[in-house]
Amino acid sequence: MNFDAPLAERVRPKSLDAYISQEHLVGPNGSLTQQIKSGFIPSIIFWGPPGTGKTTLAEIIAQTSGRPFYQLSAIHAGVKDVREIIEKAKQSGGLFSTKNPILFIDEIHRFNKSQQDSLLAAVEKGWVTLIGATTENPSFEVVPALLSRCQVYTLQAFTKSDLEKILQRAMQEDEFMKSKQITILESEALLRLSGGDARKLLNTFELVVNAIGGDAIEITNDKVMQLAQKNTVLYDKTGEQHYDIISAFIKSIRGSDPDGAVYWLARMIEGGEDLKFIARRLIISASEDIGLANPTALIMANNTFQAVSVIGYPESRILLSQCAIYLATSAKSNSSYLAIGKAQQVVKQTGDLSIPIHLRNAPTKLMKELGYGEDYKYPHDYPGHYVAQQYLPDELLGTHFYEPAVNTRENEIKSKLRR
Repeated sequence: MNFDAPLAERVRPKSLDAYISQEHLVGPNGSLTQQIKSGFIPSIIFWGPPGTGKTTLAEIIAQTSGRPFYQLSAIHAGVKDVREIIEKAKQSGGLFSTKNPILFIDEIHRFNKSQQDSLLAAVEKGWVTLIGATTENPSFEVVPALLSRCQVYTLQAFTKSDLEKILQRAMQEDEFMKSKQITILESEALLRLSGGDARKLLNTFELVVNAIGGDAIEITNDKVMQLAQKNTVLYDKTGEQHYDIISAFIKSIRGSDPDGAVYWLARMIEGGEDLKFIARRLIISASEDIGLANPTALIMANNTFQAVSVIGYPESRILLSQCAIYLATSAKSNSSYLAIGKAQQVVKQTGDLSIPIHLRNAPTKLMKELGYGEDYKYPHDYPGHYVAQQYLPDELLGTHFYEPAVNTRENEIKSKLRR
C-alpha cells in the first residue's frame, strides 16, 4: 500500500457494498444499483456537498461495469483537453456500445458554456458516457442541452452515524492505522471540523494521529482542536466551509450589518468561492429578507448576478460588495416569505378547495352556460381600479396570509388595503 497517499485515498471504497450512505442510489433497490445490474449506464450528473463520494461513485461505476475510465478536472482542463479525451474514448469504445468509456468531469459547474458545448456531440452520439460532479445546482450551472441528456442524482450530506462508520472503517482497513492502537475517546471535534465532508474528516483524523505519534493514541476533543484548528484555516481557503460562511454572510445582511457582510464576502472571495453562487444567494436574500420593504433590492441583486456573469473576477468583487452593502443597509421585511409559507401550510391542510365559480375560466360554450366567470367583476371598470369581490374559496373567507410589516413602503400598502 502507498502510505504517501492521503488516508482518504487509501480507504476509498472499491465497490457498492463498501460504499457508506446514499441508500437511495446504491442500496439494494437504489437507482444506480439497478442500472449497473442492467449493464446500461446513462450519462449522469452527481450533485451534492463536498466529500460525499461523487468521484468514488464514478470510479465504482466504471470498475463494476468494466468500462475504460477517463477523468478531467474542470478547474484545470480546457476544450482542447476535452477533445483529446473524446478522441481516445472513440478509439476505445464502440458506437452506442454498452461498454462506452466513462468520462468523469469533476466540478463540471466550473466549465463555461463553450467547454460544456464541446461535450454535446460525444454524449449525443454515444462516444462516451459522461459523469459530472458538482456542488452547485446543475439547473443553474449546466447548459440545458447537456443537462437534458443526463440523469441528475442528488447525494445527501453524511449523517453523524455515516461519518462515525467512515472513521471506524479507516481504523479497521487501513494498514497504517491498523498498526496503531487508536482509541477515539471523543469524536465531536473531528465531526464538527469535517463539516460533513468525509474527505476532510479523514484528512483531519490522519493529521491528528500523525501529530500525536507513537503506537498508543488517544483522541480527545481538546487534542483535535489543539492540533487541527490551525490547519482548519487552510481548509477554509479551499471553500470547504462553503455552507457555514454563506450562512454567516446572509445572516449579516439580514441583521443589517454591512461590516459583517463585507467580511464574510471577503472570506468567500479569498477562499475561491464561485462568484455566481454568491450572487444567487444575494437574489434570494433580496426577496426573503427585504422583500416589499424595498422592491428595488431584488432588481439590484438580479442585475448584480447578470453583471457578475459577464464581467468575472477580480472586478466582480466590487459589484458583490456594492450589492451586499446595499442589502445590508436596506429596510427589512419577510412578509412575502411568511405569506407564502402560511398559504402553503393551509393548502397542505385543506387540499384542493373549490374555486369560486366567478373566478373560473370559461373557454367552452358549456362552461359559459354553467356560469363559469359570469359574475366576475373587472376591477379596471371601477373607480380606483378596485371592486370588492371574493377571491378565496368559501372555506377560507376572512383568512389573511399577507400581513404588512412595519416599514415605510408597507405602511402605505397597509393603508391602501384598509381603504
